Amino acid sequence: MFEYKRIALAVSLALAITACSDAANDATTTNGGSYTAAESATQAAVESESEKANELFEDIFMAMVMRSPMYQSRLGIKDDQDKWDDISEQRAQENLEFQQAQLARVMALEESKLDEQTKISWLLMKQRLQNDIADFEWRHHNYPVNQMFGLHSSVASLLINQHSIGEVSDAEDYIARLNGLPALFEQLAENLQVRAEKGIIAPKFVYPYVINDSKNIITGAPFDDGEASTLWADFSNKVEDLDIDDTQRNELMEAAEQAMLQSVQPAYQNLISAVEDIAEQADTKDGAWKFPDGEAFYNNALQRTTTTDLTSDEIYQIGLDEVARIHEEMREIMEQVEFDGSLGEFFVHMRNNQDFIYPATDEGRQRYLDEATAYIDNMRERLDELFINKPEADMVVRAVEPFREQSAGKAFYQQPSMDGSRPGIYYANLYDMESMPTYQMEALAYHEGIPGHHMQIAIQQELEGIPKFRRFGRYTAYSEGWGLYTEYLPKEIGMYEDPYSDFGRLAMELWRAVRLVVDTGIHDKKWTREEGIEFYVENTPNARADAVKMVERHIVMPSQATAYKIGMIKILELRDKAQSELGDAFDIREFHDVVLGSGPVPLNILEQFVNDYIRDTKSA
Repeated sequence: MFEYKRIALAVSLALAITACSDAANDATTTNGGSYTAAESATQAAVESESEKANELFEDIFMAMVMRSPMYQSRLGIKDDQDKWDDISEQRAQENLEFQQAQLARVMALEESKLDEQTKISWLLMKQRLQNDIADFEWRHHNYPVNQMFGLHSSVASLLINQHSIGEVSDAEDYIARLNGLPALFEQLAENLQVRAEKGIIAPKFVYPYVINDSKNIITGAPFDDGEASTLWADFSNKVEDLDIDDTQRNELMEAAEQAMLQSVQPAYQNLISAVEDIAEQADTKDGAWKFPDGEAFYNNALQRTTTTDLTSDEIYQIGLDEVARIHEEMREIMEQVEFDGSLGEFFVHMRNNQDFIYPATDEGRQRYLDEATAYIDNMRERLDELFINKPEADMVVRAVEPFREQSAGKAFYQQPSMDGSRPGIYYANLYDMESMPTYQMEALAYHEGIPGHHMQIAIQQELEGIPKFRRFGRYTAYSEGWGLYTEYLPKEIGMYEDPYSDFGRLAMELWRAVRLVVDTGIHDKKWTREEGIEFYVENTPNARADAVKMVERHIVMPSQATAYKIGMIKILELRDKAQSELGDAFDIREFHDVVLGSGPVPLNILEQFVNDYIRDTKSA
């Protein structure tokens, strides 16, 4: 697990050996240490049951992966890269039965005979399966297509970013996927109708985004006389790089063109019609409270997202308290830069100051990408001060692709492939440069890149000695809590030299604090979209366009935005505890190894890790 864990284990074994010295006549020798026959038998049983358990965890994870061709592509596995996922109701029922069967296998393991690391894996696998089974009743409480995500955009994103073409068979699989879109979108339309019959229909504002993104995919050649469409350009460029003769290349291009005209175009046209039909039934009610059993659904969502038992009211109050604290720190920076006026006036000044906005030109966007990359590269040089282990996988900074930039989030990270051959990617959305002020650039680069999501996710994927389901798993409060924590972390080693960049850091933390208020406000307290937008505008320096996009995100992803601040608060709380109890023995690099060294976990398990670290460090 971690070096200190191995030391602690060695100490524990040494103490056990000493305690058993009186029974030397009954002892056997194993790995240079003396054990009684009974202890040797116990140790062997632990090793045997732990090995059995870890083999089971691998089997379950890979079985889950192989049930999803799209997830295989995200991991760089090519076994089923000519297929899409099956998203039918029948498949959902089969997945439930699969999970129930796997849970029975997990529960059949003898927990008492597992080593400590495997006990954690057992607990996490059991909890994951139990949660998935319990959440089956909420499987329709979501919007399968919206402005943030959905198959209408993710199929194109997957083909472009994750379906590599290194040989002819890869190109043929790409074409097969193009031809498979009609069946996939037919299932998607059925899923939308099932939800509509239950009264689970996204608010009106969602549908223009979905329709526009879908139309973007089938705009341009070969669908019309315009420039190459996004998919056509992607396929053409990838096939152009193949080492094949012109005849074979032309055959692939002709097959792809036919697939786009005969499969892709009608698939999207039919999906657009289905979405338009649903849109006619939509209203302007925004919160999850409108769903069947909406209150129970939202409370469950908060528990899953935060991995805590915090109630909606508690999260709402934490948000208000954090907003007040951050406002005070912002006033200090306001004095530092000698601004004469109120905090609200300073927000307006920062919001409207064009000195912090790069022009919406190719040159302006490239400058933003270059400078974001420079921040990340500079941070790479300082990592030894903060980390013992660092990822091998590379990462790059890219702009969000044109076909989805209008609706996509402000910034996000895409994980490397499982083998590290495809780098991690920090995507910056440069569609609206007004929403990407340079004073927030530094904190955003740290969050999405280094030492944020890339450090966390790439290290996680490269861990040895823990099952794949933990290496590739996700707990939003853990991962986004880490991302927000790593916006603050560089300040402690002298970054944010420009007070405006430090203000940008605080502005981004403030943004996450407001999320706690608005998410619970919309989904529990029945705030309207407009009330949420106004709360952001009045309490943050961000542009109104940011507020609109954020509130719309809250609406289609109930609870998700509460993860960031709750996770950060817990990480800082645990760090303060370790620092207080260990004093001079505290090493921030070891603490970060504790946080990152076992992959993503619920916050209560993370607390257990830190408590173990404190105890073991004291013992050492």
